[in-house]
Amino acid sequence: MVKHIILWTLNPELSEEEKKAVKAGIKAGLEGLVGKVPGLVDVKVHIDGHLASSNADVMLDSTLESEDALKGYSKHPEHVAVANSKVRPYTVLRSCLDFEI
Repeated sequence: MVKHIILWTLNPELSEEEKKAVKAGIKAGLEGLVGKVPGLVDVKVHIDGHLASSNADVMLDSTLESEDALKGYSKHPEHVAVANSKVRPYTVLRSCLDFEI
């Protein structure tokens, strides 16, 4: 099994209302990929409750069956569509940590 963790910082030019809508869109889009992308076991997108000490706005915590499944996920058309429409246009920084569990 592989964990795929992503932290994003949203564009600071977005209003608080826009950020709220963007976060909800990211959450719905990515969590909706379970059952559609082979090897994607679980997805949780954390958008609320972060403390003032945080320096990211959104966290993706996903579990995949293997490193090969992760490679497939990154290229899967439904994942690419979510990334291109709901994530990339609104984020300015992305950090990633992938590891075996």
